[in-house]
Amino acid sequence: MSRISRLNLAALAVLSSLTCMSAQFAYAADEEVDAITPYRPSVSNSAQLPVAGQLELEMGINTIKTGPTQRQSLPYLFKLAFSKEWGVLLGGEAYIINDDGAGQRDRGFGDTSLTIKRAFVISDDTAFGLEFGNKFPTAKDALGSGKSDWTLNGIVSQDLGKVHADLNLNMTHLGFAEDTTSHWQSGLSASFSTEINEKMGLTAEWAGWHRSGTKNQGQALIALTYSPNKRLTFDAGMTKGLTSNSQDRSWFAGVVVPVARLW
Repeated sequence: MSRISRLNLAALAVLSSLTCMSAQFAYAADEEVDAITPYRPSVSNSAQLPVAGQLELEMGINTIKTGPTQRQSLPYLFKLAFSKEWGVLLGGEAYIINDDGAGQRDRGFGDTSLTIKRAFVISDDTAFGLEFGNKFPTAKDALGSGKSDWTLNGIVSQDLGKVHADLNLNMTHLGFAEDTTSHWQSGLSASFSTEINEKMGLTAEWAGWHRSGTKNQGQALIALTYSPNKRLTFDAGMTKGLTSNSQDRSWFAGVVVPVARLW
């Protein structure tokens, strides 16, 4: 069995385990106080924080195809809010398999990101957010840049009738940049999600990045979500690159569950 097939099986095992574990925390569907706050599957984060004291885990599998190269990973994100205004995010990639299409395959743990988040909740329909994050180079050089990056991200979240919109505008300082290129990268993304019925949802998103000295990158995302109750959400979808410098396409699937109520 190939390494990539093993990664698929490992991902399915993890997702199945998380689904079983979530049953221990699944209360009635109308119990809003314990509802999860998924950030998956879009690039854009929501301004809202999870319920204070409730540790949430987002986990999935992602496959990226660009020309002859293929990259598979197991992304994860822990989310914990200390109050309605302040929270922290810890995430990264639990495992990566990178195949360059020419016989070279690298695998291992990915980089790790720590983000401090401030939410400004204006009303039930409107919220703003600020995130300051730092990426630590915990991956080996073949799987990461080997340098630390930091990002400042501004968020606007708005309910527009039955549609929820998240707009993210961010600036990242890259620890590593090629000669004649900038260390600064700007990003803009807009995500729109709506309910198909009580349990199914649809998400669409556009995201783009600009860095001086390189060609712009952009992608479109489409995904379906399934929430059997307010404490469990599955997602699956794909992205398509929109510029010559973007990844060709990717496929992903994941789950969001509460792990523990800490207070």
